[in-house]
Amino acid sequence: MFQAMFRIPPFFPSLSVLLCRRLDAVGANTLVFDRRRDAFLHREAMVTITDQAKGLNCVCFHFGSQSEGTTTPGLQSDTDTLSSMNDFNIMLHWSDWKRGKINLLMVKDESTPAQHYLLQRVRSDEPLPETSIVDRNDIIDSQGRVFFSNLSIIILGAEVFGANHLRRGPSNSNDEDLDFVLAFSCSSLPPEILAWFDAMRPGYWPPPEIFEIARQCPCFLVADGDRGSPTEHIEWRITPNLIERHLMFSLNNVQKKCLIVLKMLKKEELTPHLHEGCKFTSFHCKTALFFTLERTPSDVWREQGLLECIVRCLHTIREFLIQGECPHYIVENVDLFDKKLCRECQVKLEKQIRVMIQDDMRVLFNLQIDDLGERLMQLHPHAERFPDQSASVCGKLAFDMSNFYVWCFTKICKQMCDNRDTGFFQCAIDLINVLTLRQANGTLSRYESNSAQFLITNLLSSLSTVASSYCIQTGQPVPREVWQMYSETLDTDVASSRLKLASMLYCKGDLHTSAFVLNDVRQKLYNSVISVGFCRKRRNEQPPEAFCEYALRHGTPERLTRKMAFCVRFMREEMYCAPAILWFEMYRSVGDDVANREPVDRIWMDWAEVDAQPFMLYLQYLTFGGLRERQRQLQALDGLWDICTNRVTLGKNLHPETVANLLGHCLEMEGHPELAMGMYNGSRNLIPRNNAANLHILRLTGPQ
Repeated sequence: MFQAMFRIPPFFPSLSVLLCRRLDAVGANTLVFDRRRDAFLHREAMVTITDQAKGLNCVCFHFGSQSEGTTTPGLQSDTDTLSSMNDFNIMLHWSDWKRGKINLLMVKDESTPAQHYLLQRVRSDEPLPETSIVDRNDIIDSQGRVFFSNLSIIILGAEVFGANHLRRGPSNSNDEDLDFVLAFSCSSLPPEILAWFDAMRPGYWPPPEIFEIARQCPCFLVADGDRGSPTEHIEWRITPNLIERHLMFSLNNVQKKCLIVLKMLKKEELTPHLHEGCKFTSFHCKTALFFTLERTPSDVWREQGLLECIVRCLHTIREFLIQGECPHYIVENVDLFDKKLCRECQVKLEKQIRVMIQDDMRVLFNLQIDDLGERLMQLHPHAERFPDQSASVCGKLAFDMSNFYVWCFTKICKQMCDNRDTGFFQCAIDLINVLTLRQANGTLSRYESNSAQFLITNLLSSLSTVASSYCIQTGQPVPREVWQMYSETLDTDVASSRLKLASMLYCKGDLHTSAFVLNDVRQKLYNSVISVGFCRKRRNEQPPEAFCEYALRHGTPERLTRKMAFCVRFMREEMYCAPAILWFEMYRSVGDDVANREPVDRIWMDWAEVDAQPFMLYLQYLTFGGLRERQRQLQALDGLWDICTNRVTLGKNLHPETVANLLGHCLEMEGHPELAMGMYNGSRNLIPRNNAANLHILRLTGPQ
């Protein structure tokens, strides 16, 4: 049947192999596929662990291209995140009712749009319908049933993301590259999903073992009513994301590469032909791949057959466009073109795809994404003009994941510090005990266990400094147990924990030991170490080539921390372990500065944060000064001066204003108040508000 509608040109097998190699070079290869999946499964595990630590009964999932691995740098895929709110019990049957839960019953009739349900409120004390409004957005129908409105989730999303709130379908965010969806997990699979398991298939795909895994997956309800429906505001759409993800995880490399090329063609060759308001999406391409997999023998999905597979998928898309309907692969009676692609655009796209196929896919040589077209035409695969991108992709994945881990840890610390009843110390101990118990019980996945260990190690590191700060403040000796905590947590990263130990030793008056630790840090902070932190936006920052090469070879989180230096943080609970000049950073705001903080700044700006290398140099200046080693003290001052007076070097720091403030203080101690004032003014020019430089200037000039 396929041969009748498509002639396989004789050059397809050799061009297919070449296309595979060029896709390998842009990061569509086994190693990068695995690293992408690993990075995003670690990220979702970290969010789940930290959300639960904050008392939220949520589970996070990353769906779509990033976790599936079906993207490249040039496709610029966004990040799709779904948070399942498990305080709600979504009932398909009355037997699913649970005492004490927020129970919502899935109901529908012949007027309810396909793929949608209404959620009727059910009492939490007994399995009976609610008869009165619980939330101000609830709706009571003519039969007296109380329905939970999707407006409640929409409003919640707007509150979470603030003034820059963006809404696209069920997604909320304050970032064009992030889609964040709040969802409910169904207690059992609805009929529309169960029908997929019982449907007759040609037999090629999916394999039986994938069906067995898929049967165990919940589906979700998201706040997305059918546009134009009279009950749109109380409708909830079924989405089988987790089933789809398991299907994607089962694909081989050729199948993933096929989808990547379809996305490139969609973006460059099809989307420009659409009217405003019409959309042909990556999900349409994925759906076409699923249906094509069903009816294509497995031996076709090999490297020599990549172009044939791409054309088969394009023929599937053509069939959908000709018949004017794109069926959902899993949910029955759903047309994915409905309200997304008008008939005129369907006809245009069908013609465009037909021309591509008739022209033997020469369109591939025109693709500009990742320079794929030119890469296909180059004779030498390792030409400098088009280098292999695998290392840069792996480096960026590791870099972003580490920054994300630090961000999650910081949010946990902020919540603990804000807990006036218990305080940071006891909150941290409680969380460490919970996570340690869960690790021992084996209730955590590999990704969750790694995330939990990161939190445990960093919390113990903070606890050692908090305890030491109290001892220094009260004049007590530091207990042996605290020294043990220091020794067990030095390897959170290359430098930050060691620098906090050195700072504590300096504040305690043990200058010789502090100098020994600082010398150890100096030897570890070589060129391929990168600075990690979240305080400034770093989405488009590409880590250095040396780090990327290391990340390519050593992808495990444990190995990667050897090349990372976290920013050094002192919470107010740790202030007596920090040099006094950093206390100003903890109280940096003057006037209406606090009101002008960005949401992310409110998390950390009541603490002192500084990049590792400049803080090491500042501590060396103080320590060697105390030891009367003037030559080494001046060497440290010169190093700090070189950082601050080189615009490029200073700009690489996450906290350039704090670095400038540290140099300003050194210049004060050197007896150069004019130079110090110039440095504080330079700091203020970099960051005018919420900058301790304003306090230093007031300190030097006196009240005006």
